[in-house]
Amino acid sequence: MQIVSSQLRARLDALLIQIYPDHDTDALRTQITDAFWPDPSEQRNRARAPGQTLWSEKDSVVITYGNSVQDGKHKPLDLLHDFLQRYLMGTINGVHILPFFPFTSDDGFAVTDYRTVNSTLGDWEDIERIASEFRLMSDLVLNHVSSLSHWFSDYLQGHAPYDQFFAEALPSDDLSDVVRPRTSPLLREVDTANGTKHVWCTFSHDQVDLDFHNPEVLLEFLRIMRLHINHGVQIIRLDAVAFIWKTLGTSCVHLPETHAIVRLMRLLCDYNADPVVLITETNVPNAENLSYFGNRNEAHMIYNFSLPPLLLHALMSGSALHLNQWLMRMPPAQHGCAYLNFSASHDGIGVRGAEGLLSGDELGDMIGAVKEFGGLVSMRALADGSEKPYEMNITFFDACKGTILGGQDDLQFERFLCSQTIVMALEGVPAFYIHSLLGTPNDHDGVAKTDVKRAINRHRWDYPALRAQLDDPASIHARVLDALKSRIAIRTAHKPFNPNATQFTMQLGEEIFGLWRQSRERDQSIFAMHNVTDHPVTIPLQSINLIEGEEWWDILTGARIDLTRRDLTFAPYQCRWLSNRP
Repeated sequence: MQIVSSQLRARLDALLIQIYPDHDTDALRTQITDAFWPDPSEQRNRARAPGQTLWSEKDSVVITYGNSVQDGKHKPLDLLHDFLQRYLMGTINGVHILPFFPFTSDDGFAVTDYRTVNSTLGDWEDIERIASEFRLMSDLVLNHVSSLSHWFSDYLQGHAPYDQFFAEALPSDDLSDVVRPRTSPLLREVDTANGTKHVWCTFSHDQVDLDFHNPEVLLEFLRIMRLHINHGVQIIRLDAVAFIWKTLGTSCVHLPETHAIVRLMRLLCDYNADPVVLITETNVPNAENLSYFGNRNEAHMIYNFSLPPLLLHALMSGSALHLNQWLMRMPPAQHGCAYLNFSASHDGIGVRGAEGLLSGDELGDMIGAVKEFGGLVSMRALADGSEKPYEMNITFFDACKGTILGGQDDLQFERFLCSQTIVMALEGVPAFYIHSLLGTPNDHDGVAKTDVKRAINRHRWDYPALRAQLDDPASIHARVLDALKSRIAIRTAHKPFNPNATQFTMQLGEEIFGLWRQSRERDQSIFAMHNVTDHPVTIPLQSINLIEGEEWWDILTGARIDLTRRDLTFAPYQCRWLSNRP
């Protein structure tokens, strides 16, 4: 039994009473602390105070599958380790390896066993080797497990405790308000040792939803969290967390108990001896997404889901109007919290984050261009039986092939580099999907082979072929990687890009997306400006409010700014970061 401080006891009890009012709070608290801290030395006496020590301008993340590079001979995790060392060491210090566990579908997100590494990738030793050199993020797919997992198998056979692990409903229940990210039927009929049941499947019939009304489910995930931490994981991503609590007659998304469970996990992380960062994955409209910061007591970090569609729209339309308006309304991350900024993920470019920010016509125009550039669109079901776009399936590199009005052009590289430079400039920690770093094109063969739209953005590179491309400085893949690494390195050298440094949106018109970033010490300013159009743009130099009497440099080029000039000109998609420190 753990010795728990009075403060931790009080805070845990308050959460447990909210989540599980009908259970013995004392007994459940003991079970929770024993699950998360089997070794009492891992527990702090006092919570780690919210602060800015968990990240800095030095931090960035690459998102990758464990087998994004492969050669048919070596363990993919060995090859990934080699890729990270060879090409990213010293530039990017964090890696999110997408679910590296045994699975049955959804490229890893239908997990069969959280306690083992997928043997086709490698083993825990390989994970620990990467974690010893890079800050490692792993996934906790809280909402569901594979229908072929031993948990669900034991449920079907009526074996305790798993006979109480899965969410059930009746076809006659009113489920009309349930928010869905998919179009498949919500309920799946199954035969069990206890009779015919209808289990809840928010995502697919191979991904069966767990029942967090049973505290044993939460306890099992806390044990899994501890296992991952002990294997070197420092950042835990709560996948599909918004859907974990079900109450009939509600939307079954973002319910109070869901937020309380996130707060409980955050509390445990803050009392853990080694720092553990909790990040929530909630592909939902912006206001709903922001709610997962809580009052500095839920997620340490949240994904900035509105950024990808608004960023792409700005570059496709040549207008940063909506990107500017969104950013002006975005609150600075609370003390001890940060945004994770990205342009694309393994799923593509979600559009739910643009709800209420882009009109139907604007979204339709962007989707039309995406289709013209070889992309696809995935839908979600609405309560009235209709469907609505959920995400655009395309690599972000190919999404930058052209514009809405002009179609495909020869500015793909410049447009794409501008997009990633904006991601780097924003308040928060930048994250780069491996296929963005590599400028990977759409994988239509993967879609044809799997009949899965998301496969278009999940290419598996032959590692020798990739290395040959990256060793050729003229190849597009080498050009993209080299350009991005150069700008990431510049970013890491300047304190105004601390994830929590001051940020203000500049008003430079629709064609230039501009930010003012200032170091927390207030001794360095950077005006980060980006031309989102396919033509040159000139702005008055006086509109930038450069501090008089100081010298200014464009740190992206190293050039000194001639303050006697009246205007500043940007080539198509050119980015300028003007700083009073070289």
